[in-house]
Amino acid sequence: MCGERKWYSGHDRLPGIFAGKAFFRMMEGKVMEFTEAKFSKLISPLNGSVIRDIFKLLGKPGMISFAGGNPSNKALEPEVIAPIAHDVILKVGTPILQYGGTEGFAPLRESAAKFLTGSGVNAKPEWILPTEGSTQAMDLLFKALIDPGDTVLCESPTFLGTIQALHTYGAKLVAVPTDENGMLPDAAEEAIRKYSPKLMYIIPTFQNPTGVTLSLERRKRIAELASRYGVIIAEDDPYRDLRYEGEALPSIQSFDEEGWVVYLSSFSKLVSPGMRVGCAVVKIPSLMRKMVIGKQSSDLHSPLITQAIIDEYLRRGLMPAHVERIRALYREQLAAMLDGFAAFPQGTTHTVPQGGLFVWGRLLEGMDAVKLLGAAVDANVAYVPGTHFYPDGGNPETFRLNFSNAAIPDIREGMARLAGIIEKEAKN
Repeated sequence: MCGERKWYSGHDRLPGIFAGKAFFRMMEGKVMEFTEAKFSKLISPLNGSVIRDIFKLLGKPGMISFAGGNPSNKALEPEVIAPIAHDVILKVGTPILQYGGTEGFAPLRESAAKFLTGSGVNAKPEWILPTEGSTQAMDLLFKALIDPGDTVLCESPTFLGTIQALHTYGAKLVAVPTDENGMLPDAAEEAIRKYSPKLMYIIPTFQNPTGVTLSLERRKRIAELASRYGVIIAEDDPYRDLRYEGEALPSIQSFDEEGWVVYLSSFSKLVSPGMRVGCAVVKIPSLMRKMVIGKQSSDLHSPLITQAIIDEYLRRGLMPAHVERIRALYREQLAAMLDGFAAFPQGTTHTVPQGGLFVWGRLLEGMDAVKLLGAAVDANVAYVPGTHFYPDGGNPETFRLNFSNAAIPDIREGMARLAGIIEKEAKN
């Protein structure tokens, strides 16, 4: 037995157990500790989503949360989805309970292409890759393209989930400044010339976290930059249909004739986040193939049942009336939140989105939204500090508010609480 590794449990063998934060085993009579060094160098620096961490605080009685990005429960339709689920299982039969193709449920590829085409996207069924939300679509694109050390351009600020995902792949993030009309094309071109990025990530419509929308001229310009410099654009557009005023704009992808723009879409914000159905629109066959291969090693395929439910939802023509209904709901919630800013101290600023789920605020100079969060939670109201949305950190005075998951009376009360907290801090 000399030199043999043993696991010990009870009196003579002790399996791996967690003792506090350490994982121990016995090997040749020596206690071995599972340390940080055992983890991948790519995952070790990550600390998880700050939004998920804030969610842990939301169990307090009376807590009003502006921290998440969930659709309203009133926007969900169990009474509609349940019979559709029943019908599609009986209609498709055994195959819907079997393994499926990684490329996705063929009927959904057709109906999703038709739906997206009607929303200003160039889409054909063969370009559609159904995924588990646009989050997986984004991850598959990163998996196909990004090597450790590759440069990715992104808005500043941008979605913190994307920042985390790109760090997982070892990407070097370069922030491109934005204003009230979205990413600055001149700054983007300068960064392309300087860093030769492989990818640019952009949320063009009702951006998360700011709520701003990329202007029409800038959409055209960014599509042109992608073609001129050979840079793939990840156009993440899950909020496109949640417009409460103004005219809809065509996608960046609609100005792309060569396939440099990969369009990422999701049914999470429209039908159900729990079903996890989204898609990528990929024109370049070789890139589609790499994303399919990457998906094979992730989950084999997205669940056929949820794909079939979304397909049937689209084919029954339920989406237009549903979207109009939730637009009316969110329009009132957004108005209530914007009205609440009137009580904030003079000098506090905020965006005025035409749609989406978020409002971006900026405290008075010298204030720190991270430090202020403690006082807010004590007062039973929560938000997300804005510094987490910047690829390079900083901007501690910024914060993100979500209005879709709170009733209007709660929005009014929560904004009043925040106003009082900020007023008190301003006087200190």
